[in-house]
Formats: sequence, structure tokens, C-alpha cells
Amino acid sequence: MRLVIFDVDGTLTDTVAIDERCFLRAFAEVCGFASVDSDWSRYQNATDVGIFHEVFACHLGRAPSLNETIKFRDHLVELFRSAARAAPWGAIAGAPQLLARLDHSEQYKVAFATGCWRESARIKMASAGMDYDVYPSASADDAPQRAAIMQLAVERAARRYGRFDDSVYVGDGVWDARACLALGIPFIGIGVAGQAEKLRQAGAVNVFADLMDSDGFLQVLQSIEAKP
Repeated sequence: MRLVIFDVDGTLTDTVAIDERCFLRAFAEVCGFASVDSDWSRYQNATDVGIFHEVFACHLGRAPSLNETIKFRDHLVELFRSAARAAPWGAIAGAPQLLARLDHSEQYKVAFATGCWRESARIKMASAGMDYDVYPSASADDAPQRAAIMQLAVERAARRYGRFDDSVYVGDGVWDARACLALGIPFIGIGVAGQAEKLRQAGAVNVFADLMDSDGFLQVLQSIEAKP
């Protein structure tokens, strides 16, 4: 049995653009930071908590307190909630159907490992017609480092499902590819055009534009050599 671990933004939910807008707005409204680099690939930890800590330290020369982190997180979550009410977001094409197909497979189990804060992921997936809490998961609430988030998702999946042979990660960012390389986990990318090429160069075994081709996706899963 193989564990298939999914990212959320840009992998299951079409929320990359709104994520950036809400993040930048939260920095301005909560912290007064008007100039923030939104190329998340440049950050040491491309997760919600990792980006917040790095931007905060860059502007103020110190790490944020726990209360400051919670205040920012809660404001960001409310921005997502308001945006979802105003204009619900869609799923990445084919995502709900692929999750359902994997659910009915004896070969695969599903988990989530997202750089979002947990409540943000819940809102995004619910808006796109999916349920974050159905599967074992880990998020930026658990660790700032994406590799650590992935490892925790694997541990929680093992407690839920029992033994599985190995894992594959599915994501849309070069930071996903880097974490997979560090952990020795095969990586399947989701992206188009220039982003797809970046993912290939970062080590993706295959890149899909979306998740509509579930047959092709399963063929790639089957072609990946099992790792002990």
C-alpha cells in the first residue's frame, strides 16, 4: 500500500491568487508592512508560519511573539472566510474525483501535508467542495518547515491506516520538490507552462496541468519504484 500525500493550495484548491492577496493584506492590516515579497520560493520556509516569522523579523529585527503570531493567523483566516463567502473558490480540475478514486482503491491511502494554517486549509477545501478533516493531515500549525510537516503527515497516516510501503507527495511549488528531495520522497508536480518546467527541473517525476487525467495519474503512481 502506498500513501499519496497532497498539498492544498494550487494542488487541490484553485487558491494561489487569493492566498497571496489575503496574505499581503494581512501583513498590511495587522503589522503595517506595505512592502512584502510575495515570491514564496525565496523564503527559507514557504509555509504560513515560516513566511510570517521571516517577514516579521526582516521588518522589526526580532521574532514575533506567540500572541503576535496568533493575531496575524486569526486575521488571515477571517480574510479567507470573508473571501470565500463573497466568491467561493473552485477545486483544481479533477481533484475531488481523484480523491474519491483513491479512496476506493486498495493500493493507495490519502493524507494532506500543507503549508497553510489548519483552519485556512479547512476554509479553502470546504469552499471547493472538499473536506480537509476526512484524511490524516499536518499543517503549519504543527511546524514551520515543510519537510517536518510532511513527516508528521506520514506518522499520522500510519496511525490511521497501519503499515504502508512508501509515500509519494503531490504539490505545486518548488519548495515541495525541495522538501521531497530532502526526505527521499518521490514528487509529482501540478503546474503549467513555466511553473511546470520549474517543477521538472526541481526533480518532479512527472508534472500534470491539473488532476483531470486520473488514469494517467494512477499510471505514474504505479510506475514509481517503491522505496523501503
